[in-house]
Formats: sequence, structure tokens, C-alpha cells
Amino acid sequence: MELALRNALEVMEGAVRYDAGRVRLVNPDALESAALDRLVRMAVFGETEEARDAARWLVWELAQEAGCPAASIHDLYQAMGRGEVHGFTVPAMNLRVMAYDAARAVFRAAVARDAGALIFEIARSEMAYTDQRPAEYVTVVLGAALREGFRGPVFIQGDHFQVNAKKYAADPEQELDAIRALIDEAVPAGFFNIDIDTSTLVDLTPKTLDEQQHANYSRAAELTAHVRAREPEGVTISVGGEIGEVGGKNSTVEELTAFMDGYNRSLRAIDPALAGLSKISVQTGTSHGGVVLPDGSIAEVKLDLQALKALSAAARQQYGLGGAVQHGASTLPENAFGNFPTHDACEIHLATAFQNIVFDHEALPDAFRAALRAWVLEHCAGERKASDSDEQFYYKSRKKAIGPHKRQFWDLPDAAKGPICDALETRFGFLFDQLKIANTKAVVAEHVRATTIRHAEPQAIGVAAPDDADAGE
Repeated sequence: MELALRNALEVMEGAVRYDAGRVRLVNPDALESAALDRLVRMAVFGETEEARDAARWLVWELAQEAGCPAASIHDLYQAMGRGEVHGFTVPAMNLRVMAYDAARAVFRAAVARDAGALIFEIARSEMAYTDQRPAEYVTVVLGAALREGFRGPVFIQGDHFQVNAKKYAADPEQELDAIRALIDEAVPAGFFNIDIDTSTLVDLTPKTLDEQQHANYSRAAELTAHVRAREPEGVTISVGGEIGEVGGKNSTVEELTAFMDGYNRSLRAIDPALAGLSKISVQTGTSHGGVVLPDGSIAEVKLDLQALKALSAAARQQYGLGGAVQHGASTLPENAFGNFPTHDACEIHLATAFQNIVFDHEALPDAFRAALRAWVLEHCAGERKASDSDEQFYYKSRKKAIGPHKRQFWDLPDAAKGPICDALETRFGFLFDQLKIANTKAVVAEHVRATTIRHAEPQAIGVAAPDDADAGE
């Protein structure tokens, strides 16, 4: 590991000093150079586990030094719940493909608008098919922040840490242990925001709402306690719950009340001192990825904005939460996004549209486009429904090609990558403007105090500092 860390330091070309387990910046300008690109690439594609671990450790420590550490948005949402903060909706963005370049585009759009209220996230399912585990995803996002000169807390979130209903029915504890193991992996990596999704356990057959939500709220409370037991000192992880599975029946205030009352009872029974939820995800008419029509276009969504506003009001006024969270929104029509701040959504989840920009962009090389389609036809044929047209099937399944082609996406020629990243940045900027997060850096700084967290160096005691380590000191 000593050699691996030395190699990681050498990638930064003398800009970083390592001394007695502490990383210090000698030349901060190097963070915004191609040297940082090479370090992040080493963290993702390094030839050995030791090389990847060393690069990831170095990126984490550089983010602590530079002032863009991983942080929890919990206190900002608490301020929303008290009525002290309002007027914007926080975008939570799932970066499935070309994650480093996409995150750089996010930060460019954010820096241009002095925006600080934004979240990077990845779901349990996405980690699998995009081949991005928590430690890698955190490194990529923090590396992008360093590269684009973003300074301030960086919010990284585990989206849909979701219980699989079929697996739960077969063996509840085994499925819950899988979620616990994911939490155990994600929190040390820097996921200080976690959305627990036990909404798959809602049973609409009992007569009372409490009975319908019982498995949902009791298991959510148990998993919250598991998260709290693993928090780093000085960090209160933002935990979200969910009352209705996205794509199902629209949520009601009565369901929210039944869930929250049951959740709070359950959490108090575990430990009255534990912090609860900071937000609640609801269903108001959307579905993940949108509903694709036979020609490959997306069906128009009937979004119940009044229900969203009522749910957010109840979440804030009755329970002090930041508000309601809107999922499955990235494929909504352009004129929909401005409604979320005016209807008091605290957070909105955006994913598929960014993936679509990459897959559908005219700059994507034709040969690579054809290879992606051929891979999906060969490897995902078993997922095709008899009623699917070719375009429906490809649209729904092409995300599965991301992980097997991750390196090819990263290695796209500049002639392709440049226009694609420009399109992503334009899209992020449009969404940020619609969601009113410009100039939110100050309000984030007012309410969020990011804790400096040093990770133990990866068995690297004894690595010498570069010969010119004193330069610039």
C-alpha cells in the first residue's frame, strides 16, 4: 500500500504533501487541473485494489483540506420544518453514466449560480447495474467538486435503500440484513444522507391505515436506528422515509399521518433519544423513468400538485420535517419543474433524463451506439414483455448496459464527450433555475456545519513526502 499511495501522490505532480498521516495542499491550483482527473481515474480504474484505495483516500482527504467535504443536509431540512428556510426545492441527482464528467457539469452549473442546496445520489439497484459502489461514487463526486472549484458541503445520498418485497416475504431478516450491510458500507464511505424505502411493505388489504403502514413504519424505524448507530461523531445523517411506492397509488395526508405516528412510536420504543426523519417521500402521479410509449416517447403525467402541497404542509407543520419529496420527476415536461418550489416540495429526485441525454445525443459515436443496443438485445432479452415494442424494450433496458460499458463511456473521445457534457450542464442549469436554488450557498452555510472527518490512511505509514514538499509553505 505504501507504493500505491506514493503513486497516487505522484499523480498530483508535487501539489500535495503527505506528512505523518496528514495530507496538505502545496499547490491548490493543481486541484483544477488534469492531474486531478488522473487521480480520480486511478480511484475508479486502478489496476489493483490497493491503488484504488490509495487514490480514494487521497481524494477524501483533499476534499477535507480544500473545504468541500461530504456532509448531511439534515439541519437544513430541520430549518425548513421550522419555517426558517423556504422558496426552493433541492434537486437530488442520480448520476448513472459518465458519473465524473456529469458531476463536473453539475458543479459548473452550481458554481455559476452560487448554488449549494443540491444532492448527488445513487440507489441500491443503480449501484449494481452501473457498477458504482459507495466508496467509488463518493470519490467521483468529491473529485468533481475539487476539479470545478466548488467549496462548501457536498451532499451525497443513498437513494432507495429499498426492501425487496418478494425476498422479504421469503425471509424478512435476510433481506433486512442486506439493507443493513449496505448501510454499513455506505456510511463510512461518506453517504451522510440515506433514504430508507420500506414502502414496498405497505399492505393495502387491512381496514386501518395503521395496519396498512405497520410493516413500513416499524421496519423504517429499525433501519433508522441502525443508521444512527453508525454515524460519525458530529454528524446527524439525514434519513428519509417513504409512504407510497413510486408508480403506485397516490399518497394522502391520512397515510402520511399514520406512517409518521407509527414511525415515531416505533423509534421512541427503540431509543427515545434518537433523531428521526428529516423528510418523507410520497407518490403524486409519477413513475421512475416515465411511462414509455410504443414509439419510445414518454407519456404525459398527471401530477397531483395540490396533494404534494398538502403532504408537504402536513410533514412540516405536524412533524417538523423538511417536507415532502417528489420522485420520478426527470422526464416531466419542461413547464412542470417550476411548480415544485411553489408547492413546497423540499426535494425532487432526477435521474433518467440525464441518462437519456447521453444515450440519445447525436455526438455519441454510431459504432458505440450500435454496440450498446446489441448488448441489450443479447443480455436483456429475458426481461422483454410480449407487449413491448422494440423501442419500449430498449428504452427500459438500456440502463443495464451502463456498468458493462463503464470504461467505454469514460473513454469517449473529446469530440463526443464535449457536446454531451455541454448538454448535461445546460440541463442541470435549467433545472437549478426552475427549482430556485441559485444563491442557496449562503443559506446552506448558515444552517449546515460540515464536520471534518479524517480517514485512516490505507496502511501507508512511512511514505516519504515529495522532495519539494516545502515549496510554497
